[in-house]
Amino acid sequence: MQQNLPLELDSFVGRARDLDAILRLLGVHRVVTLCGMGGIGKTRLALRAAAQAVDRFSDGVWLCEMSETTTREAVAARIACVLGVRSDHECAPDQVLVDLLRSRRLLLVLDNCEHAVQHVASVIEQLLPRCPNVSFLVTSREPLHIEGEALWRVPPLTVPDPGHGDPLEAESVQLFVDRARAHAHDFTVTPERLEAIATICRRLDGIPLGIELAAARVRLLSVAQIAERLRDRFTMLTYGDRNAPVRQRTLRAVLDWSYDMLDEPERRLLRRLSVFSDWDLDLAERVCADESLPAHCLLDLMVSLVDRSLVTVVGEVQGRMRYRMLDTIRQYALARLAESGEETRLRLRHREQVLALAEELAHYAVAGYGVSWEQRFSAFQRVCAERDNVRTALTWSAERGDVVEGLRLCVALRPYWMVNGLLAEGAYWTDRFLAMDCADETLRGQAMVRRAELAWDRADPSHAVTIGEEGLRLCQQAGDHGSVALGLNILAMSDIRAGRFDRAEQRLAESVTLTRATDDPWNEGIARSTQGALAARQGRWEEARDRYEEALTLLRTIDHWWGVGITLIGRGRVAEASGDLRGAERCFREALDIQRMIGGPPELARCLAGVGRVLASQGKVAEAYRCLQESLTLCHNTGQRLGTARGLLAIAKVALAEGRADEATRLAGAADALRERSGHPAPRKKWPLQGGTFTLRWEEGRRMDSDEAVCAAVQVAEAGAASDAAPLLDANEAVLTPREREVAELIGQGMSNRSIAERLFISPATVARHVANINTKLGFNSRNQIAAWINR
Repeated sequence: MQQNLPLELDSFVGRARDLDAILRLLGVHRVVTLCGMGGIGKTRLALRAAAQAVDRFSDGVWLCEMSETTTREAVAARIACVLGVRSDHECAPDQVLVDLLRSRRLLLVLDNCEHAVQHVASVIEQLLPRCPNVSFLVTSREPLHIEGEALWRVPPLTVPDPGHGDPLEAESVQLFVDRARAHAHDFTVTPERLEAIATICRRLDGIPLGIELAAARVRLLSVAQIAERLRDRFTMLTYGDRNAPVRQRTLRAVLDWSYDMLDEPERRLLRRLSVFSDWDLDLAERVCADESLPAHCLLDLMVSLVDRSLVTVVGEVQGRMRYRMLDTIRQYALARLAESGEETRLRLRHREQVLALAEELAHYAVAGYGVSWEQRFSAFQRVCAERDNVRTALTWSAERGDVVEGLRLCVALRPYWMVNGLLAEGAYWTDRFLAMDCADETLRGQAMVRRAELAWDRADPSHAVTIGEEGLRLCQQAGDHGSVALGLNILAMSDIRAGRFDRAEQRLAESVTLTRATDDPWNEGIARSTQGALAARQGRWEEARDRYEEALTLLRTIDHWWGVGITLIGRGRVAEASGDLRGAERCFREALDIQRMIGGPPELARCLAGVGRVLASQGKVAEAYRCLQESLTLCHNTGQRLGTARGLLAIAKVALAEGRADEATRLAGAADALRERSGHPAPRKKWPLQGGTFTLRWEEGRRMDSDEAVCAAVQVAEAGAASDAAPLLDANEAVLTPREREVAELIGQGMSNRSIAERLFISPATVARHVANINTKLGFNSRNQIAAWINR
């Protein structure tokens, strides 16, 4: 079952009545909002309810954190990002969501929506009538106030009634005991302790966050001491907003109590950590440490805050342990940070570190000799891990009007946005900062050139040319050779798409001359690759092959495997078009292994489609269908409408070759209509079957929406694959080199490319090439097939 719900790191206590009620509401209503004050347990309750409702939603349950969203576009973009949507056309994010979710059956859990209630409500209202099988479970401190919303006000945990019944039957007491045992494993409940625990829970009004914070103190204080200190704190609940409800003042008081019990270094660190969405120790040391809080002390202080339940351990991400705060605690800490007078300084340091990470990625992404692929990929992964902090830095810069820093971030983040397919996000932020006045014309030019690349990849050629030409002019005036070469390459791609071949040839010749003179192998490699695409578009296959090989030589020399993977796709297409099917398959499979390592959906789908087409041409129908089906599903699930149309047509061609003319024509008609609706021109080759019943089938296909068409194509592919199952090779029949055999055996043990590389003392890129060769020799298309074969 598809879902992204986090693992529960501690036990879920009580709330049986609430869970039953919420699950019943989800069965009747499509929008259920859990309301309540901060710390009442809305998020934890929503996550438990969502986990229990997973079986109801065939397309999964997806958690979308909304605490950092401040605009309608940001709300839609956050949902799209969680769902892995990549728009390949210039349209609003919420329209992309409508296209994607129209026939999906899933539950969206929108958490911490109080920061953008109106915007969340607006997006949901647009999706509800157009996506009839999508439901929403929302947590917020106030209702959305939209039609059809079912509201569940989350109550406090039950507290023991003085002098009546067993206190252990109260949910609040159960929670205290559970969390106390988590902090002190030898904690036992005696009659005396039970009476004090009951007093604590009553004084805390059954608020879960307050109870957890109090229970975290059992290693330092007895429960009687905790109860006594709480009595002192709550004698007069007047701190903060005197007009606030009593329970809200209670929570503020318990947060004050927890804060006051920290020593000064712990308080200082808690305040400073609030600038992060989440963080690791290295980032915390860079932002939070100074003379008053030395870096070498931060680990011990962090452990102390975790012990007191003020900081939560998220888990290990890309080899680094990450931490976060509950939103209520973070808002409290932010307020304390503002009171301290340090907020602006800490936010500036936060942005400085995010910018440093982004600019390191930007440097490694285009650097030439002397930079390894491991360095490039590590920088990319680090920015991916800090994606929420990136958005925080962008938002803060935009709110302050810091246009220079905002544009620097946009320029640096271009590789992150491009590889992850986050083109709409990149376009939004770049346009937002370009709309501000900026005296630095060089920086504006750099941002414009990169915005042109986003526009070109999103099928908006006119905007790519307009903004690209202006950006190129500014970069030429500034003597920024790298941005000039990038601009020339992007504009040449736009020229090729528009059929302006002479202009494209001139730009590429200029780019090659410039990059060779300035020793810029990355942009020269891209220029050579684009020359290959130009020659291929004109049918000059031998020239195209030579240009692509030159590009591959350059990119392999500088150890740039993302560039190699992209170039291999073009090289594979040339081999395919010129009849070299073995060469085409070898290129597509090597590119496929690289893209699986990187994880970019657009290029991964293109590789799968290439392998599928070549296998079909070789008569390996079952394998072809499997690859084409995976490519089509990936495109459809990530909102790539052009890729979806191409996938439908590819499966239609295989079905036609099998003699399934009616089904094939219907799919081809659906592909034609989808291209037309998304603003892309029809393919140059017309569908060969016309007239009679084929016209009827064609029109039937054109009337399908994308979901119906993809479902029909999947059925065709599954039937075709099942009717032509490929035999497995015997181990003795395979002609593998000793190294390839060694790699295959390690794949059979479940090891990743990186783990294999460490075991064999070779680079991950070399492992990827071995995997591609093994797939080619065995006629496979996945690591799973290699593992099954070697283990058999």
